Amino acid sequence: MGPGRNALRTSAVGAVSATLIAAAGLGSAPAAQAAGGAGGGIRFVDIAGDGGTPLKANVVTPAGADGTRAYPLVVLPTSWGLPQVEYLAQARKLANSGYVVVGYNVRGFWQSGGQIEVAGPPDTADASKVIDWALANTPADPGKIGMAGVSYGAGISLLAAAHDRRVKAVAALSGWADLIDSIYSNRTQHAQAAAVLDGAGRLTGRPGPELRQVFSDFFSSNLSKEQNLIDWGRKRSPATYVDRLNRNGTAVLLANAWGDTVFSPNQYARFYEELTGPKRLEFRPGDHATAELTGLFGLPNDVWSDTGRWFDHYLKGEDNGVDRERPVRLKSRSTGGYEGYPDWKSVGATTRKIALGGTTTIRTNVDSGADGGVVFLSSILDQLTRTPPMASIPLLPRTWAAVWQSGKYTSGQRVRGTARVHTTVTATKESGTLVAYLYDVGPLGLGKLVSNAPYTFHGRTPGKPFGVDLELFSTAYDVPAGHRLALVVDTVDPLYIEHNPSGAQLTFSSPEHDPSYVTVPLREQ
Repeated sequence: MGPGRNALRTSAVGAVSATLIAAAGLGSAPAAQAAGGAGGGIRFVDIAGDGGTPLKANVVTPAGADGTRAYPLVVLPTSWGLPQVEYLAQARKLANSGYVVVGYNVRGFWQSGGQIEVAGPPDTADASKVIDWALANTPADPGKIGMAGVSYGAGISLLAAAHDRRVKAVAALSGWADLIDSIYSNRTQHAQAAAVLDGAGRLTGRPGPELRQVFSDFFSSNLSKEQNLIDWGRKRSPATYVDRLNRNGTAVLLANAWGDTVFSPNQYARFYEELTGPKRLEFRPGDHATAELTGLFGLPNDVWSDTGRWFDHYLKGEDNGVDRERPVRLKSRSTGGYEGYPDWKSVGATTRKIALGGTTTIRTNVDSGADGGVVFLSSILDQLTRTPPMASIPLLPRTWAAVWQSGKYTSGQRVRGTARVHTTVTATKESGTLVAYLYDVGPLGLGKLVSNAPYTFHGRTPGKPFGVDLELFSTAYDVPAGHRLALVVDTVDPLYIEHNPSGAQLTFSSPEHDPSYVTVPLREQ
């Protein structure tokens, strides 16, 4: 690591820290000035993590804490690329309501020691070491311990809870349950998302040799290392350890955004269904970590409010009703209102099929104009202005895109959950990539993106048909009356790495014995 990058990191941590500390200290300057003092202040400390690795941390205790009573403990591991002060505003709020809060910078980033382990075993062990330190150095109650975090901190919190029975409750915000399904879904590399993670890791942290090799194999499409990548990801996936969470009886709150381009909502929904203890699932409009962002600056925020209520019930024992509410809570991208469901399976209570009839052949290697947008930017725009990526469906070149449309709907269609595509594909090459898009098409033919997903195949016999079953990314979107739904399939999208050999063609057919269709889940009218 050269001196230039170290200087850049040091300057950046100062700027980010100053901003977040200022936000945390608004309206509470006296307490902030008590750093290093008694209860109610902020202490900046070093904690010895696994193997003695120094972890930079901050501790916030309730005002008036004098050692005569114990308080519930909440541990907050930082997000990927953010410094230890990330959660200070929320830590102050939690401390004011009676929690001891320890936020720490995960290993390999900023001023903490070690190398980036991507939620590997050392990160899980670090979380337990932080808990040990808090129990020894703060008035924390050993029987009332919770963990929470955004993104990287969410994944580490879930993994730590699976391996440490002392963690009774978790709030995993914009995190992952299945790391491979998140960035390598259907054998397709999510190129833009991985590039953002790689770049942020290099700028703000210290990637070790293993991580650098993983990214190298990932971006180079090294199929000989595919199983290594899958095994590496499984070790770092909370879904691998769901049985442990269930045995521990951990109370798990999962929250994510519909348009998360790093960790898709599908993998969180599947994980939620596998949990048997107290659980709650929340989806809102936005992209990765955008739903929680305002809360990091101390502003009113639904995600953090629900996190507080979750801990108040499962750590403090307060009867606030969070355990009696419908556990699946969704906010539509179209209306902005919340909806409650008893479970994930009830979200799309009814379905409507759109036939994908006929035989259509498209050429590969050219972007047709149907795209999933740009990582972060497109879904943030949808969150703020309800303007998703668009395409003119009549103008899409049929040489490069296959298009099927429904009839006009006489009433609004409230799409909820996971649309599924079933079709038969015949390829002229043994490998290939296709990307499916579901559009809401208005009277003038302008399509607004409802959902999408990629699919990659290898080792197929050229000219031999094979079936494809593809889940699109889960969503909640209202199609107005008078509009249509359209399924578009092409082969190039800037979000993903494509595997179409030069000159390849894909043919989509609908055999009589196995017709092709897309199933659209709908909320009951």
